[in-house]
Amino acid sequence: MTELRWGERTYVMGILNLTPDSFSGDGLAATGRSPDEVQTAALAQAEAFVAAGADILDVGAESSRPAQFYGEHPAISAADEAALAVPLVRALAERFGDRTLVSIDTIKGEVARRATAVGAGMVNDVWAGRRDPDTLRAAADAGSYMVLMHNADAADYPRGVFEEVVDWLKAAIDDALAAGIGRDRLIVDPGIGFGKTPEHSVELLHRLGELKRALGGLPLLVGTSRKRFIGELLGGAPSDQRLEGTAATVSLAIAQGADIVRVHDVAPMMRTVRVTDGIVRWGE
Repeated sequence: MTELRWGERTYVMGILNLTPDSFSGDGLAATGRSPDEVQTAALAQAEAFVAAGADILDVGAESSRPAQFYGEHPAISAADEAALAVPLVRALAERFGDRTLVSIDTIKGEVARRATAVGAGMVNDVWAGRRDPDTLRAAADAGSYMVLMHNADAADYPRGVFEEVVDWLKAAIDDALAAGIGRDRLIVDPGIGFGKTPEHSVELLHRLGELKRALGGLPLLVGTSRKRFIGELLGGAPSDQRLEGTAATVSLAIAQGADIVRVHDVAPMMRTVRVTDGIVRWGE
């Protein structure tokens, strides 16, 4: 499994979205595509991501778009999710495993177990094991990296978003350690845009360095790509017109200690990361 060496550079995670209903319009499972056609499209996208320099390929087969802002979306069973995601994880691990880390984006322990069994070296759970603690146990059993992302059903933080996100993630870290995941395998994610207003997302980005210190310096994953708050800052720009805004947030996140950035547009964001790293990590 590819090992991540924290502090040397920023890693880029490319999003492979096997759903038809992504908020960002990048879902590969477009209406009318057969499962084989979806897999072919996903492999082609992964090939382009790797050629552009992606370090991590994040495979997701269930939409995680926040219902509070985008409406409810149909649930998918673990069996159906695995049927979409696991063959792609296997193919990616076989084709690119010597160059990239394959990640499974799921909140279901069964899917995480099946994906790690065929080569996923990272479990990315947008509920940090709160919906299904077996994702934590699956990561522990596989010795994989585990991304713990903050999430909430509603953007309501009586004590302030920063304080509540930190406390929530501290509890998630304790749960992950108790499940047997090594601290050297943990990654935290403040969950920009998930259960948060645009104002909450901006505050968390503004205070990323403080958040990382509050969480003991654990590696930090930040996902801002094409998100709603960028559109708001750009006066209502739709998701396909948020590239420059995404680049700005990626640079600012790296300046405050982000170790991984999760993006849709890998090639331009790789260039953004390289320039930002060249400045932020100068002299290191």
